[in-house]
Amino acid sequence: MLPYASIEEAEAALGRGLSFAETLWFSYSATKSDFYLYCHNILFLLVIFSIVPLPLILLELYRYSGLDKYKIQPRVRLSFSEIIRCYKDVMWMFFFLVGPLQLASYPTIKMIGIRTGLPLPSGWEIFMQLLAYFMIEDYTNYWIHRSLHGEWGYEKIHRVHHEYAAPIGFAAPYAHWAEILLLGIPSFLGPLIAPGHMITLWLWIALRQIEAIETHSGYDLPWSPTKYIPFYGGADHHDYHHYVGGQSHSNFASVFTYCDFIYGTDKGYRYQKKLLAKMKGEEFQKTQ
Repeated sequence: MLPYASIEEAEAALGRGLSFAETLWFSYSATKSDFYLYCHNILFLLVIFSIVPLPLILLELYRYSGLDKYKIQPRVRLSFSEIIRCYKDVMWMFFFLVGPLQLASYPTIKMIGIRTGLPLPSGWEIFMQLLAYFMIEDYTNYWIHRSLHGEWGYEKIHRVHHEYAAPIGFAAPYAHWAEILLLGIPSFLGPLIAPGHMITLWLWIALRQIEAIETHSGYDLPWSPTKYIPFYGGADHHDYHHYVGGQSHSNFASVFTYCDFIYGTDKGYRYQKKLLAKMKGEEFQKTQ
């Protein structure tokens, strides 16, 4: 809750007028507790997970001819009942594990210094913190994910996530409860190391969820804005990991490709890409 009774009092404390964004923030958050604001994360997760995958789920169900060519594994098609089962399973985990964990983590959020007051962070500050969060999450997620592909970790925990050899957006958080706990650690490390404003935390949770949905979409759409992000893996990169399955020793990173390149865990993927490019080239020559 903001320690100001009015905008005038806030401006006097800051020694300047509030920006438009700060005025909106004051109007919305002035009378709300920090706990109430933090709980927005639960709502954001629920809404994003339920809505963002829908366009590609419709593609999966109806296979529009003009867009079906972008399906990474075109021979695999999930039924409506299978898609609904995936959504229901994830929702069960959300309400009985993810949601309660979000609530229980609030004291830690307060302890590390996530703030809700004024002034708001600048756009540059938000961008740099989000970049740091993505880099930290990606690196630590890589090693946890890679360890889960050991014999014990895969058979006892990670094989649940690989039930979808051709993933869909709803399958992004589909996993064993222990994996959800383990992979929650990388997501929390960034805010722990570089705590910022609650708005930055909201954006981090939302963008990380959207990224996971896009990565598991099953479609490599050429007009996706993520194509312009350096070293971004995307759906094509991660889909190969699911395609190979339990024996996969490729493409462990969650967001970027640099860890797989540095540690040599993308060799199978790169070989497949070269092979497919060669086959396409030979087919093109035959048509000439």
